[in-house]
Amino acid sequence: MSSTQDYYDLIADATASIRDRVPAHLASPKVLIICGSGLGGIASRIKGDAEVILHYETIPGFQKSTVAGHAGHLQFGLMGIDPNQDNLVPVICMVGRLHFYEGYSFQAATFPVRVATELGVETVIITNAAGGVNPRYVPGDLMIMNDHINFPGLSGQHPLKGPNLEKFGPRFPATSDAYDLELRKALIHQAEAANLSRTIHEGVYAFVSGPTFESRAEVRMLRLMGADAVGMSSVPEVVVARHSGLKVLGLSLITNSGVSDPPTSAFIDDSQTPDSKGHASHEEVLLHAQEAAQDVETLVERLVGLL
Repeated sequence: MSSTQDYYDLIADATASIRDRVPAHLASPKVLIICGSGLGGIASRIKGDAEVILHYETIPGFQKSTVAGHAGHLQFGLMGIDPNQDNLVPVICMVGRLHFYEGYSFQAATFPVRVATELGVETVIITNAAGGVNPRYVPGDLMIMNDHINFPGLSGQHPLKGPNLEKFGPRFPATSDAYDLELRKALIHQAEAANLSRTIHEGVYAFVSGPTFESRAEVRMLRLMGADAVGMSSVPEVVVARHSGLKVLGLSLITNSGVSDPPTSAFIDDSQTPDSKGHASHEEVLLHAQEAAQDVETLVERLVGLL
C-alpha cells in the first residue's frame, strides 16, 4: 500500500461494495465469525433464506484463500437460538481466512477485520485449528484462548507495523486484555447449558508463521515458554480487532498433538530402540476438525445469541 490514505480508500471501497450487494438488515452486522481450518460449517447455522455469499475475489482489497479447508467467502445472515427467529443477530462469517504463510502481508491478511469494523461489527469470534503443546491436551479438545505469544510480532513482523491508522486506534494498544473475560465466561456457561461432553480448557495460544509444523525441539521450547497450543493464524486478527476497539473471543480446536520426544540418537541401535514415530499433517487437522465441528458450531451459535 503506497500510503495510509490509499489503505483507507481501499477499506471504503470494500465497504461500499459489500453494502451495495447485501440487504440493509444484514449490512450492519454485530458479529464477525472467522472460521478456522475445517470449521466452515459454522456458517451453516445461519438462519432463514436471506443469507448472502460474497466471494473474496469480488471484494476490493480482499485476497484469495489458497488453503484446503478455507472456502474463501463472506457469508452474511442471522444467527442465534431463538426458536421464533425474532431476536436473531446479524453476523458475517468469514469462511476461510488469509495467512501470512500464503505470501500475504499481515496488512492484507487482516484487511477483512478492518472492513468488518467499518460495517459496524462490535465483536469478533475467532476460531482455529491448533496443535496441542500442553501434555494434558488431546486431539478433539477445545481451548478458550485467554492469552497469546506473538512470535512474529516479537521479532519484527507485526500487523500494526508502519504508520498508525489513527482512525481505528492508538499507536500503542495494549494486548494484556485481548481476550474478553465476559465472553469467555459466557462460552463456558453455554457449553454447560448445551451439555457438551467435549473437554474444554483455557490457555495460551502461540502464534508462529508456518507453514511447517513445529520441530520436536520447538514444541519443547513452546512448552517451556508457557504455551498450551500452537497455530499459524488468529493472533494478527486479534491484534487488529483490539486495535479497532472490538471485543474478541478466541476458540482453538486441538486437532493434533505436538511431537516433543527427542528423536532417537544416531549412536543408538534403533533395531533395539525404535525411534518415536509421529508427525502432524494437514489431513489430520481437517479430520479432527470434522469430528468436533458440530460442538464448535453449537457453542458459537449459542454465544452469538447472547450478543
